[in-house]
Amino acid sequence: MNNGKQFINGERVASNSPSLQSINATTYEPTGYKFSQATVEEVDKAAFAARIAFDTYHKTSHEQRAKFLEQIAIEIESLGSNLQEVASAETGLPIARLQGETARVTGQLRLFADLLRRGDTYGARIDVALPNRKPLPRVDLRQYKIGVGPVAVFGASNFPLAFSTAGGDTVAALAAGCPVVFKAHSGHMATAELIGEAIERAIALCNMPKGTFNMVFGGKIGADLVKHPAIQAAGFTGSLEGGMALFNLAQNRSQPIPFFAEMSSVNPVIILPSALKNRGEKIAQELVASFNMGSGQFCTKPGLILLIESEEANQFIENMKLHTEKSVSQVMLNEGTLKSYNEGVRKLQSTKGFTLIASGQSADIVSKGQTNLFQADESLLLSGNENLQHEVFGAMSIIIPTSSEKNLLKGIEALGGQLTATIIADEEDFSKSDELLSLLSRKAGRVLFNGYPTGVEVSDAMVHGGPFPATSDARGTSVGTASIERFLRPVCYQNTPQSLLPEALKDENPLNINRLINGNITKDKI
Repeated sequence: MNNGKQFINGERVASNSPSLQSINATTYEPTGYKFSQATVEEVDKAAFAARIAFDTYHKTSHEQRAKFLEQIAIEIESLGSNLQEVASAETGLPIARLQGETARVTGQLRLFADLLRRGDTYGARIDVALPNRKPLPRVDLRQYKIGVGPVAVFGASNFPLAFSTAGGDTVAALAAGCPVVFKAHSGHMATAELIGEAIERAIALCNMPKGTFNMVFGGKIGADLVKHPAIQAAGFTGSLEGGMALFNLAQNRSQPIPFFAEMSSVNPVIILPSALKNRGEKIAQELVASFNMGSGQFCTKPGLILLIESEEANQFIENMKLHTEKSVSQVMLNEGTLKSYNEGVRKLQSTKGFTLIASGQSADIVSKGQTNLFQADESLLLSGNENLQHEVFGAMSIIIPTSSEKNLLKGIEALGGQLTATIIADEEDFSKSDELLSLLSRKAGRVLFNGYPTGVEVSDAMVHGGPFPATSDARGTSVGTASIERFLRPVCYQNTPQSLLPEALKDENPLNINRLINGNITKDKI
């Protein structure tokens, strides 16, 4: 390890001497790993390597790709504890958390392998010819899905494994038959290199094209990557400002491309009266634990808490303050993240209508962030104040008591799109929740009852997406098997000879998959 060079077409390449330092998240001292800043020419080579690889890679069978994904999982597991130790040094995240994240990475690789073998991602649809149909005959039409082409993926700061080098976007693209050009996040370059080497070993063992995976290091190259004509789609997890800058570049190309960005979400939690009355103290404790988990560095952190004014609401706020004050400060991902968090807290403190009502224990070292709880005026919620939409990334939340159920609904209507929305309710509240559930379904990609949004299961049914500004495209998800759809496109074959048809569309159904034939789902032959 610590070659420090770009991964391009199966080789390590560097035009510049190492100038990028991997930094210890706790001490802000260099870890000793150095990397070379990618040049525009190297980005160009990486993108074209992916384009050449696509010609071969997208023709691989689902079984070949499934074995490839499984081999990546095996190679990552072979890295052992060194992977978590390096990641922990670069991010400050505890080893136990990173062990779980490693299992999530390898688990989703195997989940996508199962998805490919299941065959439903082919999306096979067949309308057989009807030559005798009146008044006009019908031609033979057969549709299935193929990969869009090379995909640019941007590593996330807060998940050095699960949303980074071999994370959800990369796995979905590879499963779709799309080579990847990955931009490593500057906060965990050594971790990215370890995973990149594991992917390269899997490529060699599975005899995949060399340019199936490419990785570049450094800042100021994201724009060049998104604008490159060989790139046909992109996946991004990060800030609203960064995501929108890249999204605009993607849309203003001579050939616009899909850009799937997960950006900003405050993930409102609505606590209904009966639940508040029956278990308000427990909810307060759980909520503080949720928004303080991992120093609040989750895109699904509950950053806005809504409830209706009452004596129970007043007591609940006191309990929230008490648990917040007990919260221990935690190391944040890097110096820049901590600086942005502190600036966000100071901005709220200086903004009319926001009151800092509780803070956790003070930081004992320079790299730790302090927990904070704000209360905001109802008028800010009703007016759609921008500070209630823009995520402050860190261990803080804002609580707002509303004067009525009507104003609660009106305030939620004024919010922008969300990744999640949570309803905390008891049986007595359910009969009055229809309108609230309908409203939240329009606002969020995932609606929870009696849980907390920071847990994101990787599964077939999960949605990690939502209306703008939570994402740039509410039609997709960046977690779960449905995320593959972002990197697929349908192709229709008309009157095509059997010998030339893809296996998924041939009369004999050699893949034995479910297909929609003349409006009926079946595995039958034609």
